[in-house]
Amino acid sequence: MLSNEVIDLLNDQVAKEMFAANLYLSMSGWCFKNRFDGAGEFLSQHAEEESGHAKKLITYLNETDSQVMIQSIEKPESNFSSLLDVFEKTYKHEISVTQSINNLVDFTFNKKDYSTFNFLQWYVSEQHEEESLFRGIVDKIKLIGDQSHGLYLADQYIKTLINK
Repeated sequence: MLSNEVIDLLNDQVAKEMFAANLYLSMSGWCFKNRFDGAGEFLSQHAEEESGHAKKLITYLNETDSQVMIQSIEKPESNFSSLLDVFEKTYKHEISVTQSINNLVDFTFNKKDYSTFNFLQWYVSEQHEEESLFRGIVDKIKLIGDQSHGLYLADQYIKTLINK
């Protein structure tokens, strides 16, 4: 049986994962509107992954006979100044999610909730991958530059990351 504190923290993390899904859908829409179809498709797929992260948490709560409490999700940003802006914000967002996961891991370890601590190790590994992925995209966009041909190449590069 999970403590009420852990249940609340896990439910909070569900909301954070769902916000990430909505944010990436919003960013995807901006990309498609601005003809960055590769980035739009990539971010749409990534939104599905974030929703999957939330569902994984919900499944864990259900398996532990804990109350799932779906929270309202704040409206994500929808206006961006450039493709670089989109991906700098995704990277910054992933850093904040990593911090949230790390705080949750630390809390469960200190409360000696080793089952939840063990369950969360998947998220620790996943966040390492997420940060590395988005940092790499930001770096590539900066290297390629923001001229029209460069942006096309950046979009094509991002498209190659789909389903990886």
